[in-house]
Amino acid sequence: MKIFCTGASGYIGGSVAARLASAGHQVTGLVRSAEKADAVRAFGIVPVLGTLEDGEILAQAARAADVVVNAASADHKGAVAALLDAVSGSGKAFIHTSGSSIVGERSRGERSDDIFDEDTPVTPSPARAARVALNEFILSHRDKGCRPVIVCPSLIYGIGHGAGRDSVQVPLLIRLARKRGNAAHAGPGENIWSNVHIDDLVPLYVLAIDKAPAGSFYFAENGENSMRDACVAINRMLGFAGPPTAMSMQEAAAEWGEGTTEDTMASNSRVRAKRARQLGWEPNGRGLIEEIEQGCYRN
Repeated sequence: MKIFCTGASGYIGGSVAARLASAGHQVTGLVRSAEKADAVRAFGIVPVLGTLEDGEILAQAARAADVVVNAASADHKGAVAALLDAVSGSGKAFIHTSGSSIVGERSRGERSDDIFDEDTPVTPSPARAARVALNEFILSHRDKGCRPVIVCPSLIYGIGHGAGRDSVQVPLLIRLARKRGNAAHAGPGENIWSNVHIDDLVPLYVLAIDKAPAGSFYFAENGENSMRDACVAINRMLGFAGPPTAMSMQEAAAEWGEGTTEDTMASNSRVRAKRARQLGWEPNGRGLIEEIEQGCYRN
């Protein structure tokens, strides 16, 4: 198949695009620079120079492909609209990447017992209302002659297999621990995120391309841990004695920014990938704590 992938030099998109290219598909990928173009070529991906603002470039690439995978941004409505307009009426699959912070609660590092699967109603925080509305807009195109599908990962960990190598949360925690000489979390660190290994997430995209019905939405998770659990593991991995530090929300915001702190590092996002497993997805990657203590992050 001919597959066009946005975010082809990024962590998710790069890993998905590299996997599809290695399977023999003709993969083109959106990149912003000549340097990134060279990076994706190394994985058998044909670069398309442009940005998410370049609607006509996106539309041309989508029309030339059999499948579109949008992994550059969970929030860019203009790019989504351009891609969907290009594939509407064609029957083509449009696989969009969202993120499980749509169910997130601003809990300042406190635990929540709320757990969501794909059938649980979501009332998003103000910071994620636009993302939820965009997801609904995408899925509404199941009635417009294409096959829209949303993959919604939780906290992703592990090393990427394309041009983009690092995820977000775990590297942020590790960098801060190295800087401070001790791991640190926002507030008490009892907030919990579901998580998924990048090696498990990529096969879900392949399954979605091959089998997902129009209008499908899939959470991706294979376990969950608190931020404090992750920080304890980071201290062990780095050889730092003692427990991690509890930062005030102001301290955490000074390190990571207010939005990242409130909606990512100090929030809860607990989901269950019920529909993905019904599709035939079988995640079996190394768990988050084991990966931190014994896996790729040691290097």
